Amino acid sequence: MNSKNHKDLGGIRREYRLERLEESLLPEDPMILLYQWLDQARKTENPEPTAMNLSTVDQNGNPSSRIVLLKKIVAGQLWFFTHYESRKARAMGSHSRVAVHFHWPELERQLRIEGTVSRIPETESDLYFHSRPRESQIAAWVSPQSREIPDREFLEEEQLRYQEKFKGFKEIPRPANWGGFAVSPLRLEFWQGGRFRLHDRIEYGQNEKGWSRVRLAP
Repeated sequence: MNSKNHKDLGGIRREYRLERLEESLLPEDPMILLYQWLDQARKTENPEPTAMNLSTVDQNGNPSSRIVLLKKIVAGQLWFFTHYESRKARAMGSHSRVAVHFHWPELERQLRIEGTVSRIPETESDLYFHSRPRESQIAAWVSPQSREIPDREFLEEEQLRYQEKFKGFKEIPRPANWGGFAVSPLRLEFWQGGRFRLHDRIEYGQNEKGWSRVRLAP
């Protein structure tokens, strides 16, 4: 095989040895464990401990993934914010089932979540929007997210235009096409790296009585 068209990455390997997941020590409610893992991730050197990979499927069945930031957990729902006209928002408008994935390599952990997504109330989007830095608020007006633009200068010119437009405004209004979404988990899988590739995988599933829990083979 031509070496220019071939790259062998099989030698990259990491041994996991930090922790194990013991069922007797795990909570019945997976959200309690999620809170614990998030708190522990925030204490590591990970620069984005709340970064989560959001996967969606559009109306034609095409999957797509991107990183978004978890901003709140409210009544068991995971909240994030984006443009309503972005590719992910259009996909979520077509199919409400989504998947979310956290990766915390410093802790040798992953968390997979499957569930449904819906928009949060506009009043809640207003509250979060006005808590953001002013530059971020302006950026929400500037960027027609996921749309084709002519060049970088377009964004810079739009930024200057909106800075001038909102000059003197004590409070910048939230754009109508920007706001929050809430993921309601139906299944959560907690993955802890294990020695000799004997990883721990604990899956919680929602049912009419609450949550069930099983162990999966690695």
